[in-house]
Amino acid sequence: MRTKLLPAILCVIFLLVAKLNAQSENRQYQPIILDFEIESTEETAAENPFLDYRLQLEFSLGDTRFSVPGFYAADGNAAESAATSGGVWRVIFSPDKPGEWEYTVSFRKGKSIAIDDDAYTGQPIAPHHGKKGKIRVDPAAGDALGFAKSGRLNYSGSRYFYTQDGKPLLKFGANSPENFLAYEDIDGTYSYDANKSFLKKWEPHLKDWKNGDPSWQNGKGKGIIGALNYLASKGMNCVYALTLNIEGDARDVWPFLSHERKDFKRYDVSKLAQWDLVFSHAEKLGIIMQLVTQEKENELILDDGNTGMERKLYYRELVARFGYHNNIIWNMGEENGSAPFWPQGQNDQQRFAMIRYLKDHDPYRNPIVIHTMPDEHERKPVLDKLLRFDRLDGISMQISNIKNIHHDIKEWVEQSEKAERPWIITMDEIGPWHTGTKPDEDDPTHDMLRKEVLWGTLMAGGAGVEWYFGWLKPPHDLNAEDWRSRNNIWEQTAVAHKFFGELPYVDMKSSDQKIESRDNFCFAKAGELYIVYLKNGGVEVLDLEDQEGTFKIEWYDPRKGGKLQQGSIVKVKAGSKVNLGTPPTDPLADWVVKLTRAK
Repeated sequence: MRTKLLPAILCVIFLLVAKLNAQSENRQYQPIILDFEIESTEETAAENPFLDYRLQLEFSLGDTRFSVPGFYAADGNAAESAATSGGVWRVIFSPDKPGEWEYTVSFRKGKSIAIDDDAYTGQPIAPHHGKKGKIRVDPAAGDALGFAKSGRLNYSGSRYFYTQDGKPLLKFGANSPENFLAYEDIDGTYSYDANKSFLKKWEPHLKDWKNGDPSWQNGKGKGIIGALNYLASKGMNCVYALTLNIEGDARDVWPFLSHERKDFKRYDVSKLAQWDLVFSHAEKLGIIMQLVTQEKENELILDDGNTGMERKLYYRELVARFGYHNNIIWNMGEENGSAPFWPQGQNDQQRFAMIRYLKDHDPYRNPIVIHTMPDEHERKPVLDKLLRFDRLDGISMQISNIKNIHHDIKEWVEQSEKAERPWIITMDEIGPWHTGTKPDEDDPTHDMLRKEVLWGTLMAGGAGVEWYFGWLKPPHDLNAEDWRSRNNIWEQTAVAHKFFGELPYVDMKSSDQKIESRDNFCFAKAGELYIVYLKNGGVEVLDLEDQEGTFKIEWYDPRKGGKLQQGSIVKVKAGSKVNLGTPPTDPLADWVVKLTRAK
């Protein structure tokens, strides 16, 4: 639903607001757009439309309050027109409840007012400032798709993501290409480094675009939209995407007018409107956008790493333009902090400041995570300080040696729970950096990744896995634009997702001490359900000495999925250490054993 609040005649404003109030098509979890038009300006105006104007709407329903920032939208149709000028400012609001919402408009201008939290600073902009209105919001539509049905992704105080319908969610998807948005169909997108040329056409996924899907400017955008369609068709639900890689690896993604420092307070309206179309389509497909706000090499590029004018404005623009989406994770940056291989990094105080600012200025309080160093001795000094910090919701793990994944994730799950601020921990970037997930043609079975990364993460209490493509073997982390190159890993991931999706995993925890082999994994809801992962088949013994009753044994194939099967033993009696028997077939392959208390 869109309404334009025009400045010419005050009575027209009231008529438009009344018309909005009478609409019945505004829905819970779906965006409501309000436009406010004043005199025309442009992206490069001396009176900066991004920094020197502040549009803020206060929405309320009962005790629920949202203070939603607005943004400069040029002519209001910049994704299509590529406009750099116009007089439209916009607020996009995503209501989390049905009912009659009230709103009050604050629209002011003044020097650097956009990042000034003083509600009364600057000059009111007539005739919009102080206006009030009402919007009737109906419950979520029964046929709503993706996150418009489930509601916003959020942190609930547990180690797993939840959506607003109260359901937990595991995150699986693509960690590469990190420069997902370096797409030549997006306005103002280019590489400024002659030695790096990683702009994408997403041409292999043109065939995955469907009639009715979004595009812009006479058919642009079909490749990247088709790529999302393909990923969703494989059962994946997450994409990792940098929003700023100036001075980074690929040097082809930023929200500003250019890559030059002089433009760090000027934003490319049409580029960001096209990003928004991509994020909207992902939301409809049920795909999370993990937006990575900086790279290792550019932690200090805004305000020398502090949370000053540039960084505050950057976060405000991200929140205003994209925060309303129900599928957003804010990632505070790759490999954050100093390390021997790159000593120029943010310090603890800078890290706390930026996380606090973003969380406190996001009305929707979207989940915030931070990406880690690859090795424990590098990540531990950073993460130890962040335990108990009430604005950080999780960590985006990078682990250089996949043999350490299960142990390291389990360790930080336990550490954060002891700190009484459980982190959502996802395995997002696997090492070694040069290899990652090889193309199917080089590693068709992905046995080690399935065992150590996928099942190793989930059986440790991790909340999901993304697949990083490495740097050496194309299509790699920077030049990939055909996700079919890793079709087999998507399919194996979907097998694990299906199995875990049917478990009460939020009530389960790593229980490796209950089995004899130190190479296998156990995940359990004590006394009710035990999942044992056998990496290389064989015979395993489960300690049920402290339990009573009978347990049914079933087997699941983690390579191909399918129905639960019977092995050599179909049930065991608790009260002792029990032999789980042998699998239905392939005794040396990896298997999942499910023990359920018999009713």
